[in-house]
Amino acid sequence: MSLTAFDLAYNELRARWPASTQEYDVPTPYGNTRVHTYGRADGKPLVLLPGGSATGLAWFANAPALGTRYRLYAVDLLGDAGRTERRGTPLKNTGDLTAWLDAVLDGLQLARPHLCGHSYGAWLAATYALHAPQRVDRLALIDPTRVFAGFHPRYLLHALPALVFPSQSRARAFLAWETQGTHPDETWQRLYALATTTPGRRLVTGPRPKTGDLTLPVLVLLAQHSRAHSIAKAAARARRLLAQGEVAVLPGATHHSLPHTAPEELNNRLVAFLN
Repeated sequence: MSLTAFDLAYNELRARWPASTQEYDVPTPYGNTRVHTYGRADGKPLVLLPGGSATGLAWFANAPALGTRYRLYAVDLLGDAGRTERRGTPLKNTGDLTAWLDAVLDGLQLARPHLCGHSYGAWLAATYALHAPQRVDRLALIDPTRVFAGFHPRYLLHALPALVFPSQSRARAFLAWETQGTHPDETWQRLYALATTTPGRRLVTGPRPKTGDLTLPVLVLLAQHSRAHSIAKAAARARRLLAQGEVAVLPGATHHSLPHTAPEELNNRLVAFLN
């Protein structure tokens, strides 16, 4: 069977990961979940959840440094483009997402990993930490959307054409507007644009997580030039609600330039927090 343009871009970005990276297809009631694994065999597990349309491969530039300390598990999200299947139990609501992550952690035999998410993946990570706090050691949220602040109306206005009439050109135009001046990786941009046109893609969302109920340590890293939301509002709310919260701003970053563009500051902040 011939490969699609998305498959080719996916394979090209996969080749950017370290040579010893392994792939696992973890069985769950919702279908097999693709997980990219890299890092020290004896390292503390760190589960990475990407933003929408980004796939677990989005952490390719972060993996080499983080893998020297941790065992990384980068997940292709259920309902999104990537190599995670959607079969068996239908994906309907937030309860299905948390049950799916329960099954993924069970399949990987991870008792209490660190959990890190970006954008939609950060919303999912926070939602899961509230669902199963005993299964998460520390929680890192990278420019989280719909966690501490809602989407900025201007962001939604620019995203709307690509959402209503998905096309690669509209997705690329939206990325160019949001990431202005940061120069995200070209292969990743191509993968993102192709992901937005993937048939059957359906991300499940839910209410804002009740972050005031989180009792574990939480790191919130906000992109200085994020156009997705007001980082001032997000930072103020995070500081007010989190019992063990640490809030910082990533200089020069935009929402969609994360996590791979200029990854050193993000990696350093993560390591300092997780250690």
